[in-house]
Amino acid sequence: MIIFPAIDLLNEQCVRLKQGDYNQKEVFNSNPVEQAKSFEEQGAKFLHLIDLDGAKEGSQKNFEVIRKIREAINIPIQVGGGIRNEERIIKLLELGVDRVILGTIAIKNRDFLKEMLSKYGNKIVVSVDAKEGKVATDGWLEDSGIDSIAFVKELIELGLKTLVYTDISKDGMMEGTNLDIYKKINELEIDLIASGGVSRMYDIEELLKMNTYGAIVGKAIYAGALSLKDIFKVENV
Repeated sequence: MIIFPAIDLLNEQCVRLKQGDYNQKEVFNSNPVEQAKSFEEQGAKFLHLIDLDGAKEGSQKNFEVIRKIREAINIPIQVGGGIRNEERIIKLLELGVDRVILGTIAIKNRDFLKEMLSKYGNKIVVSVDAKEGKVATDGWLEDSGIDSIAFVKELIELGLKTLVYTDISKDGMMEGTNLDIYKKINELEIDLIASGGVSRMYDIEELLKMNTYGAIVGKAIYAGALSLKDIFKVENV
């Protein structure tokens, strides 16, 4: 299982939100580049970057920060947030980003998603953010009313290989993750990256037992509840 330390970018700072609420932000590092370098030095093999300004506004406010991070580290990175057209996908891939994460656009425009999967294959990841089993869009601000598991099945039919699934109700709460939903998704033919509330070694161990492809760890690392050193001991078991 791959552990993806998360860097969420808001106004060029490394922050964490509670349940996707932009009014409940906590700045953990004003220098995201140094944070990325620190994660690499601690043994991270892949980084997960989200442009929260982009997710909310559809812009690419933090592009320069992403560029600096890409130049500063050697490990792969995946980037999401506000990527809603092919131009941005190309721009990020040309920058050296290894995988691009599509969210809102994948839900609102299936034809676009199908075309991007056809063109870029495994470099495209889709992020499904859900609350009470329904898919959320536009930086978690809108409820699409779409059943999340049904949508995952549709993504598989379109040819998606890698999925990030976030349970918003668990995200940033430090109360554990939604293991039940991940068990259901792991029964499907897709590489699952679990996100939202992964805050205890128990969560890591249970996801590992399910043969989960990956897990994103955010606030638990910054708050000191989880040690990357301890996580990486079990990461590849």
